[in-house]
Amino acid sequence: MLSLYRPGAGPWHRMPAGRKTLLLLALVLGVSILPATWPSCAVAAGLTLLCYAAPGVGWVRLARQMWALRLLVVMSFIGQAIFLGLQAATIGTVRITAAVALAALLALTTPVTALWEVFERALSPLRVIGRDPNRAALLLVVAFGAVPTLIRLAHQVREAQRARGAGRGIRPFAVPFLVLALKHADDVGEALTARGVR
Repeated sequence: MLSLYRPGAGPWHRMPAGRKTLLLLALVLGVSILPATWPSCAVAAGLTLLCYAAPGVGWVRLARQMWALRLLVVMSFIGQAIFLGLQAATIGTVRITAAVALAALLALTTPVTALWEVFERALSPLRVIGRDPNRAALLLVVAFGAVPTLIRLAHQVREAQRARGAGRGIRPFAVPFLVLALKHADDVGEALTARGVR
């Protein structure tokens, strides 16, 4: 399973995983509930830039995250522009992008094992209703790992299209991407089944 984690020695890397998860969750929720105004848009963008300006992360990493999410950003903007207008679409897209970038900061600065432990502790109340928090935490960790994997698969499809001289439309991209994504899902399911996770 791929991970977004990048080793470092900055303050985000040194912060305990539990405290960092709570802080970033609060920031994501805060950005998400901001009113749809230009000042809120500036606050969301400024907060994201400030968080990534910390040593060990940097704006170059933020730029790479935004480039990887460019399709999400464009589709979000187009969908909102159709129904809400250009101003609301711009503000909404900035807020959504900021929330996703702040959430990605957790995966960038926290090893998968530490994330797993945090999720397992957070989900421990599930034992009351007879559910296994370890399995639920594993599901969340696998979901985190799926993001960079799907990004890698999208790059592979694009590179293959360029090598064949194929067009850049949605249809030539979507079919092979879906095939690879479903194959990856099958592989992950088989791997979990082999380890006794059902």
